[in-house]
Amino acid sequence: MEANNDFSRSLSLLRKEKGVSQRAAAKELGISQALLSHYENGVREPGLAFVRRACDYYRVSADFLLGRALTRDGTTIGAEELYDASAEKDNVMRGSIAATLNKKLVVNSVGVLFDLLGKAGNRNAIQAASDHFSAVIYKLFRHLCRAGGATEDFFAVKPGDFIAGGATADMLYSEADYVGALAELAKEKGKEAFPPMNNDALKDAFPQAHQSFLQLIHNTDERINFNLEKRWKGKK
Repeated sequence: MEANNDFSRSLSLLRKEKGVSQRAAAKELGISQALLSHYENGVREPGLAFVRRACDYYRVSADFLLGRALTRDGTTIGAEELYDASAEKDNVMRGSIAATLNKKLVVNSVGVLFDLLGKAGNRNAIQAASDHFSAVIYKLFRHLCRAGGATEDFFAVKPGDFIAGGATADMLYSEADYVGALAELAKEKGKEAFPPMNNDALKDAFPQAHQSFLQLIHNTDERINFNLEKRWKGKK
C-alpha cells in the first residue's frame, strides 16, 4: 500500500533526521528494535497507540507521518485552493514580452516535471523537488528585494545568513534529497516505476507543454556548453 510506504519512509527519515539509532528510538517509543525495524521497512503496520507516541516523539502531526500532509503541523492546502497561473487565459502577465515568454517556458516545464513525478508516485521525490524550486524562487526574489531596497523584515533568515549562502545550501540539500528519493524508488520498484520520458512519449503525454519543456532544455544545454567552453575554462 502506498499509504503504508509513505508512513514507513516518514518514520525512517524522521529518526535519521533526529540523529538517533533505531535502538534508541525504539526504547523511547516503548517497542523492540525489531518491531521498529518492521515498521520502518513497511513489513508491519502499527496500531493507533504507536502512531500517537511517534507523533509526540518526532513532534509532527499524524497526517504528516502518514503522508497525508506536506507540513509537519498537518496544515493542508488543497490543490483546488491554489491559484494556478498556467490556467490563465493565454497565461498573460503584465510587463515585458520577454518576461511573459520566459514565464510560460518555466511554468509549463515545471508542470511537466511534477506531472512526471506524480506518475512515478514517490512522495519524497515530489517534496524534494518542491523544496528545491522553492529555494530557487526564494533566493531570486530576495535578491530582487535587496536590489530594490525593499524591506527584508518578513524574511525569517537573517540577511547575513542569506548572503553567506543559506538559501544556496538549502537548494543543494534538497537536490541531494531528490536524487536519493529517485534512487530509492528505482531500487524498490525498478525502472518500470518511471514513466517514459523520450521525445515521442513526452509529446503524446503533454501535447501543449512539451514544446516549452524541450525549449527550456535546449536553452539550458546551450548556456551550460557556452559557459563550459567560454567562461568557466577561461577562454575568450
